[in-house]
Amino acid sequence: MKANLRWWLLGLVAAGCAACRPPEAEPRRTGKESSAMKLTSKAFEDGTTIPVQHTGDGADVSPPLQWGGAPPGTMGFALICDDPDAPMGTWVHWVIYGLPAAARELPEKVAQEESLPGGARQGVNGFRRVGYGGPLPPPGKPHRYFFKLYALDAELPLKPRATKPELLRAMEGHILAQAQLVGTYRR
Repeated sequence: MKANLRWWLLGLVAAGCAACRPPEAEPRRTGKESSAMKLTSKAFEDGTTIPVQHTGDGADVSPPLQWGGAPPGTMGFALICDDPDAPMGTWVHWVIYGLPAAARELPEKVAQEESLPGGARQGVNGFRRVGYGGPLPPPGKPHRYFFKLYALDAELPLKPRATKPELLRAMEGHILAQAQLVGTYRR
């Protein structure tokens, strides 16, 4: 019985069972978090389908994002977009940081460059490219894409091309608030 259970569990892990994967560690917060911050998009509402032009099936351009409600003491913002429903584990679609404290939006079609006007920097996504890489899931059930915006109490000493784990480590203890927008996409 124990041997059968062990083989069954190994099979689930090998198959990439989402329920079997440990959750990714979220960075430690400052302890002074605010929940008033909100992240929205003119392209889609929370919980709805991401338009094709913002996916790998379309023009693959980043969607416009807007936010408000950042707490006092915010020194800048960072954003991560990822897909926890990917077959091989969470897939990273966008890593951008060093967004100025005065910023309240990202326009549609942010350039896929390491450094942006205003001091923002972009990291490497799961496609091993800099900037935004839109949804391109395998055919089947819809995937969820989490756009997570972080208000930070410090400027991060990261150079361009940082990875999601590097950004999470750098944000540790510096998060004042977090807002989230979820889009879905199915092929």
